[in-house]
Amino acid sequence: MGLRCLLSSRASGETWTIQEKGESTNCINSFKVKVVQSYLEGVDWGLGQLREARAELREVSHDLHKADLESRKNSEEVTTLETLREISVSHRQLLAAVSNLPRLYKVRSMVLETERLVESRRLLEAHARLMELERWQDEVLQQLQGPRGLPGTRLTSEDEELVRNYFSGVGRLVDALAKELWAVVGSGLSLACQNPTLFVSAVRIVEREEALDQMFLEERRSTSGQNTPMPPGRPRCWRDRFFKVMEEAVSARFRSVSYLHTRGPGLASHLSALQHCIMGDLSTVRHFLEQCVPSHYRLTRAYLRFCHQFLQNHLGLVSGWELEGGEIFAVLNWVLHIYNSSEMMGEPALVVELDIDDMGPLISQEGLEQLQNKYVQKVRKSVSEWMHKALEVELTDWQRDQEPDIDHEGCYHTSLPTIIAQMLEENARVALMISESLRDQTIQMGLYEMENLLSRFRDAIIVFGKEHRRDSAINSNKFYLHYLLACINNCIILKTSTESLQQQLCSFPSNRYSRISLGPLAALDRAVRKACRLVMDHLLFELQPHLQELLSRTWLDQGEVTQNMCGVLERHCEFYNRVRQPCRQRLKEECQWLTVVEYVRTLMQKRVVCRNSDERNQLAQRMTQDAQQLRDHLQSMEIDGTTDEVNPTALITALADIISLKDPNMLILMISELVSKYPDISEEHVSVLMDVRGDVPKDVRKSVIDFLEQSAPPLPQGYRPIFTEILVPSSRIQFCLPTAKCT
Repeated sequence: MGLRCLLSSRASGETWTIQEKGESTNCINSFKVKVVQSYLEGVDWGLGQLREARAELREVSHDLHKADLESRKNSEEVTTLETLREISVSHRQLLAAVSNLPRLYKVRSMVLETERLVESRRLLEAHARLMELERWQDEVLQQLQGPRGLPGTRLTSEDEELVRNYFSGVGRLVDALAKELWAVVGSGLSLACQNPTLFVSAVRIVEREEALDQMFLEERRSTSGQNTPMPPGRPRCWRDRFFKVMEEAVSARFRSVSYLHTRGPGLASHLSALQHCIMGDLSTVRHFLEQCVPSHYRLTRAYLRFCHQFLQNHLGLVSGWELEGGEIFAVLNWVLHIYNSSEMMGEPALVVELDIDDMGPLISQEGLEQLQNKYVQKVRKSVSEWMHKALEVELTDWQRDQEPDIDHEGCYHTSLPTIIAQMLEENARVALMISESLRDQTIQMGLYEMENLLSRFRDAIIVFGKEHRRDSAINSNKFYLHYLLACINNCIILKTSTESLQQQLCSFPSNRYSRISLGPLAALDRAVRKACRLVMDHLLFELQPHLQELLSRTWLDQGEVTQNMCGVLERHCEFYNRVRQPCRQRLKEECQWLTVVEYVRTLMQKRVVCRNSDERNQLAQRMTQDAQQLRDHLQSMEIDGTTDEVNPTALITALADIISLKDPNMLILMISELVSKYPDISEEHVSVLMDVRGDVPKDVRKSVIDFLEQSAPPLPQGYRPIFTEILVPSSRIQFCLPTAKCT
């Protein structure tokens, strides 16, 4: 109250008096006394709490001291209990030893007896004894270990090692039994046909062991919290081992099938032996072994898988060898056709068991492509060698002193086209047995090699012609023309074969292989053209002596020159009848064309110049007779397809008409008609004709030349130029003025 009054009075700003100051002092002193008194009361209460805590601590310390004394007494008693526990464990082990003493005495004798049973292959009895021994071993270990969960009952490593050593014969028995067991399983195919009892016993043992494995695994899973150990050697997984042994037996059995003769020509026999062995074994598995195993084994499916896996590995190894063409064909045919046919895995009873998509092909697609490429390369090498040999034989035949062989159509030929065509057709047929794509590759390869052959063939024809021209004066080959005609026939036969091969192509895009496909035909055409050219050269060679006599006095008076020329033509055309169509007709037409061209060429050499009308008439008359005589002979030789408009002999008659024309002023009309029929005639050719006449005035000559310069008609479509092949010799007039036209 005093502090509150003081504070209120100070806040109101009142003025203190002496009396008031005294009262204020009393209030402050009273307040201080009360504060000190309250502090002293708190200190006294705290001291009381400390005294109580000290008393409790003394009591706790006294209790701990008593507990320590009691603990020391108990430790002595625990030492006594530990000794009792050790005595109890020892007693329990001794009790187990005493209870199992009869069995322990029998272990060694049972091991020996079981070994004899294994050796005599009494597998079921041996396995029963083995199971009994293992049970004894497990029971001894379990009894030595004591009840589960009881502290201090864990089996020591020394005790466990002691038991293992005592029962060491059991482990040897397991190994011996397994060895005999897998030997029986491995020879199951032979046992199934003789006495399947052993195989059945082996399967029963496998199933027993599998059941024991499952039992111990289940027991361990059910007591996983107590860390129960598995018996020694468990799990054995003998069912998995059963299939593994079967797989190894399959591999070993098939490797022994003609394996020593796999390389070389024996590969096809090896694959055939594999086929018969596999199918025989599959029949045994399906009809015998399948009945000796539980249904869930699916032994046929497993055996098929083993066979397929072995073949994948084996064929992969074979594919890596340096195989020849026939060996590669045998592998491809076996993989693509035989293996999946009804003779093997395509059998309806096996199709349901074999899943090719799951196991994969015997050879991958990439591996098949590599094999096919290797096959084509091997065949290509063989084809190239055979073509080279065939060409050598052909060149040798050309030098024979006898005419070529004649076929049933009366045409010349040699053995070359027959060898080539049969070889290519046979290769295509064989490749088609594998696949259409391989056939197409083989055909393309064959066509490419044929193109190379035809290129060498054409070069050989050129050399043949050069040698004949070089040696014609010394030792001429009298059958030169015969073999040229045989070459033409050979090319025609090869063309037919080439077109047949091209028609068989089905897989390749035409735009990709068009150049290769047309190459042989172009090469054939070049070879035929060259041979025909050499035939015409030979004709010209024989006509040349008679052509030299044209436009001579003997020719004008007697006319025997043309008759002799017709004899040469007739003899050659008889040879041309030994050529196949269309080259036969082509040669006869070229023969006619060559004769007319050379006749006109001789005229263009200006060997004669007429001095009067009588000489012009005589020259024109002889030329007309020659034209008619040539025409009659050529028509008698069955040269078809010629008329007066396109017959080359008509040119001789037209030139004779120009020479026999009486009025030179009419020349321009005759020349214009000639130009309309033969638009390739030049001013030089017409000038020679006017020179041969010998009576053409300068103004008429100039008019004709101007007309020719102004007309120059284009060559019609399909027109074959004739004057283009005839060159006019240069003028030899002396004292020629230096004009632009003078040469």
